[in-house]
Amino acid sequence: MALPVREQLKYWSIAAVVFLGLLWLLSGVMLPFVLGMAVAYFLDPVADWLEAHGFSRVWATVTITLIAGLVFTLAALLVVPAMVDQLAALVNTAPKLFSELQAFLTDRFPALIDEGSTLRKSLLALGDTIQSKGGELVNALVTSAMNVINMVLLVVLVPVITFYLLMDWDRMVARVDDLLPRDHAPVIRQLAGDIDRTLASFIRGQGTVCLILGAFYATALMLTGLQFGLIVGFIAGLISFIPYVGALVGGALALGLAVFQFWGEWWMIGAVGAVFAAGQVIEGNVLTPKLVGGSVGLHPVWLIFALSAFGALFGFVGMLVAVPVAASIGVVARWGVGQYQDSRLYKGLSAREED
Repeated sequence: MALPVREQLKYWSIAAVVFLGLLWLLSGVMLPFVLGMAVAYFLDPVADWLEAHGFSRVWATVTITLIAGLVFTLAALLVVPAMVDQLAALVNTAPKLFSELQAFLTDRFPALIDEGSTLRKSLLALGDTIQSKGGELVNALVTSAMNVINMVLLVVLVPVITFYLLMDWDRMVARVDDLLPRDHAPVIRQLAGDIDRTLASFIRGQGTVCLILGAFYATALMLTGLQFGLIVGFIAGLISFIPYVGALVGGALALGLAVFQFWGEWWMIGAVGAVFAAGQVIEGNVLTPKLVGGSVGLHPVWLIFALSAFGALFGFVGMLVAVPVAASIGVVARWGVGQYQDSRLYKGLSAREED
């Protein structure tokens, strides 16, 4: 005999509260485990593909680990130091850029930028704020990177955790399936499949799109000769998971830098703009249809809210789990709305007439 609905809601609510409580209590030590799980989930289709082509699960995991380790090592040696240097230089150059902007406005719009005007004070304050806050960010990143304990956790534990999770992923999924309540197993499997498709669309598909766009923007901007092109391209690619935001933010930043660097060389400024126009064409016509497809994604507003809320509650770990939790809540909410629209509560007397 199945438990009453009220009892089931009580148990599921307790489980949700316990999960959130543990996440809050253990957020300080969960970072390598959350990262390892995310990487394992991202790479699981690659391991499945290798298995389908004759590899055992162990050798598929070893092959992926070796390739990923090589890529990570090359990135750590070649790309990351250059990005950190460009970020620090961009932060330190911000006051100079705002001074040049002030001079530009003074020459062409003297009435707007006279001594004591609101616009002049705002520009000066904005430049000082960016330098101070940006400097604090760079210092925090450098300090964190130099922390031996954090480096050990991220560089040693994450690959080890990822290796074991990737090797046992299918067995863990099967084991969880065996533990599902028998009365609710079909519905849970359906919801889990919908959540997996949403996450696959967003994390695997959109994550790959962000990596490709970031590499494209960074490479193309450096080829145009734009200063700080590497860090601007990286930022634009990183936030491209929110539709149009990556291109708008990155494009505005790149064009602003191009105006100061290439003033008078309009073809160079146009070339920088063309990079982002080409990126949008490639993303909209090639990358997103091929890698993301038409599966249900996450609404940008819901995604931003989830990142903000979980980040405020659980810190950086909360931001990492925000996407899967937001996807899960979205799928369950859509399923709940469908159940409601099929119920007598929604249909009312018309449902009785149909019966």
